Order: sequence, then C-alpha cells, then structure tokens
Amino acid sequence: MDSPPNTPRTAKGEVEIVEPTRAERLIARRAAESRATVPDLELTSVVDMSATVAARRELGAAAGPESVPSLTAVVVRAAALALREHPRANGAYRDGRFELHGRVNVGVAVMSGDAMAVPAVPDADTKSAMKITAELRALAASVREGTITSPDLAGATFTITNLGVLGVSSFSPPVLPPQAAILAVGAVREVPVVRGGAILPGHEMNLTLNCDHRILYGTHAAEFLARIRALLERPQELLE
Repeated sequence: MDSPPNTPRTAKGEVEIVEPTRAERLIARRAAESRATVPDLELTSVVDMSATVAARRELGAAAGPESVPSLTAVVVRAAALALREHPRANGAYRDGRFELHGRVNVGVAVMSGDAMAVPAVPDADTKSAMKITAELRALAASVREGTITSPDLAGATFTITNLGVLGVSSFSPPVLPPQAAILAVGAVREVPVVRGGAILPGHEMNLTLNCDHRILYGTHAAEFLARIRALLERPQELLE
C-alpha cells in the first residue's frame, strides 16, 4: 500500500507532516525572536520554602482547603511586591530606551493542549494571594475553554511560568519581548536542613530569573531575585 502524500518514507520510517496551529506558530516566532534578539542573563536562587509550606498547612487546618492560596498565587504576589520595589524588572528595553511601567501586571503561562497563553493578573501588587488565586483559576478556565479575551492577554509587564507542578526542578524559559524578565518556578521538594545543630526536615524550591541584560544588569537582577526569595522565606506579608 502506498503511503499518503503527507507521510514520506525515509530511513527513519514513515514521517507524518503536521502543520502547526496558529498558536503554535506564534509561540515558535516569539521564542525565535527572543533567542535571536535578547542578550539574556540567567540567575538561579534556592529558596527555603519551609515557612511558606507550614503557613499554608496551618491555613488549611484552621479554615479548610478553600482558604489556602495556590503556590503559584503566592509566588505571583511575592514577585509583584518585588516588582514594585525594582522598577527596571517591571520595565522593557525598547528602541534604545528604558520603559518603566506604572502598573504591575503579572502574566502567568498557561498550557492548553499544544498551545500556551499568558493571561495577566492586573495590578497584582495590590491584591491578596487569595484574590490572585481566584483570578488565576478563572483565567486558566478561560484558556482551556477558548473564551479568553484579548484584554486578558494584553498588558503583562512581567511573566511567571511554573513547571514545578509537573516535577521539574529548574528550567530556563526565554524572555518574552519586550518584557525585561521571566521567572521560572521549580518544584517544592522536601530536603534535610540543619538548624541549631540538628538535622530537620525542610522544603526548598528553585527560582530561575531570565532577564534582558540591556535593562536588568547582574546586580539589579540579583537584588530583585533576592527580594522575592526573602518574601517567600518569611511569608507573613504574602498571606495577609
């Protein structure tokens, strides 16, 4: 039997030719644009998540699981508060100038099938972790159902992508031009830690910041990432 026209025979067997969707072509174009045009700088920090894990457990025990903000929402709030203090990270390099945005709108990468969308939580620095949790759930549902609107996909000043939920410990996503940076969230893992001379159970998580080195230099990026780490390691302000 002859192979159909879209399955040529090669030494590797029959090859199926698949046309990418419009969304997949957009992802390919933006990824290529980022790698070709953005001189990126990558930094990774190990965050002690023991206090955040304990605080979320206490919230769940006291008021039920519906009162516990998602881990992604907690990271979004930490990043949003840090972005307010570090305006370059909330900016863009465009046409030889720095654009520093007045609002902190955090985009969160959401996969739906083979496509990815980055809906934004507007003014994330003014919202509680529970409010962000609710908005993220609604946005993710809209992406899956194909009802996401253009305003929801516009206006992000910074992006977070979390593959930790799939067990990935660390990764380096491309910056989404013209944003200054993107934050990759790894899995929270249980590890032994030494406190007061004793070995105790603890939790750690890797955060990787990939940034446009034309606007975020090493010191800027390190200070911004350190602020996010500090907030996550002392999460009282994040869970108010």
